[in-house]
Amino acid sequence: MQNTLQLELKQCFRSGRTKAVSWRVDQLQALLKLVSEKETQIFDALKKDLGKHRVESYRDEVGLVKKSVVNALLHIKEWMAPKKTRLPLLLFPASAEVLPEPLGTVLILSSWNFPISLALDPLVGAISAGNTMLLKPSELAPACSTLLAEIIPLYLDKEAIKVVNGGSDVAGELLQLQWDKIFFTGSPRVGSIVMSAAAKHLTPVTLELGGKCPAILDSLSGSDFKVAMKRIAGGKWGPCAGQACLAVDYLLVEQKSVSVVIESLKNCIKKFYGDNVKSLQSICRIVNKHHFDRLRSLLDEPGVAASIVYGGSVNEELMMIEPTIFLDPPLDAGIMTEEIFGPFLPIVTLNQIEESIDIINERPKPLAVYAFTNNEKLKSRILHETSSGSVTFNDTIIQFICDVLPFGGVGNSGFGRYHGKYSFDTFSHEKAVLHRRFMLELEPRYPPWNSFKLEFIRLAYRFDYFNVLLLLLGLRRKFTAPSS
Repeated sequence: MQNTLQLELKQCFRSGRTKAVSWRVDQLQALLKLVSEKETQIFDALKKDLGKHRVESYRDEVGLVKKSVVNALLHIKEWMAPKKTRLPLLLFPASAEVLPEPLGTVLILSSWNFPISLALDPLVGAISAGNTMLLKPSELAPACSTLLAEIIPLYLDKEAIKVVNGGSDVAGELLQLQWDKIFFTGSPRVGSIVMSAAAKHLTPVTLELGGKCPAILDSLSGSDFKVAMKRIAGGKWGPCAGQACLAVDYLLVEQKSVSVVIESLKNCIKKFYGDNVKSLQSICRIVNKHHFDRLRSLLDEPGVAASIVYGGSVNEELMMIEPTIFLDPPLDAGIMTEEIFGPFLPIVTLNQIEESIDIINERPKPLAVYAFTNNEKLKSRILHETSSGSVTFNDTIIQFICDVLPFGGVGNSGFGRYHGKYSFDTFSHEKAVLHRRFMLELEPRYPPWNSFKLEFIRLAYRFDYFNVLLLLLGLRRKFTAPSS
């Protein structure tokens, strides 16, 4: 069945209709209509799968997709236009351009934590670039994946854009097929499986993975400190209760500041989400029992539960885990070696905040580094001495919504990028096009070789047109001092 669907998509792409700007605009407008008209159903599905509040659902899912679509509609003709480029004068008369063309038929494998936006946002890029595509939503968000399979064919071109639901067996079948591009969002473990399968067909991949995203808190005072605390709390527990690749994973602070930091974070938690695990509000539940048990097992490691300074309560019936703060848990425990992907926040204390750079560099490259500081020297060190997908100073998460910034990881946190024009580029091939005329042929490019032709090529590769002209006129030796 999967093979049949792919053949239909390939046949549609060969027809050429997806390359037309009119088709791309029509599909983007239809996608905008979809998320607008089906907003209530999307909210209901997100509530059922993850317990997301409608405001969080709009912020991180519906609104995000709308923003991306509107941005693509504003710029798609500009993105599609060939880009003229300059050629060396030696090639005159000639012209050149870079022509974006769609890759072909692409596979998009999306994740469960943002089951609408992480499915539809890559779709925006694939449509804008003129591809046909198959979307495989995550089976771990069944209400959302079922909804997408139902509504996408009602709005979008059914011959060019298809949705397939199923578990890991279906994903495995899809990965055995040869695609022109695979776009995957998920864990590094599954990302390595995707990459291995793609390698068999030399298929290019974009891997949007994750990692342990640190937040560095320098010495701040007054209103700056209060704002920083809200942004750290929001960046930890706000996106899907910490079940997000961009969520703050651990916090680095100086020992002298830790007590006031903990008290401030406690106040933020109580204000934002409440203080009773049975009645938490404005925060997602854990996606399923497997992940609930995984998170709970982190507490069972030696020294971890003893480091809890706030929270720690769990409610398996509601699939809720209270926002929890740890103070200096063992650095070799799972909570400090694995991506947490949940509502736990370890705080690691330092003598000097500059030690944070070594802490970060001792771990795999994160998707993001967040640093709260007004110290320009520290900012410079973070930028130049650490490697990460992105760096955000004095805030968290907001880089994700900026279409002018590329979103993607490096190393273990993934590779490739998307959002805005970067999404278009991810699903496009930049074809080099050069136009030449038949006049002004330069014979030194052809054999038989001699010293004159070697000198010509040397000068040409240095763009030394004055001496090229002298050489062609036979005057080069008259203007060149004899070598000693």
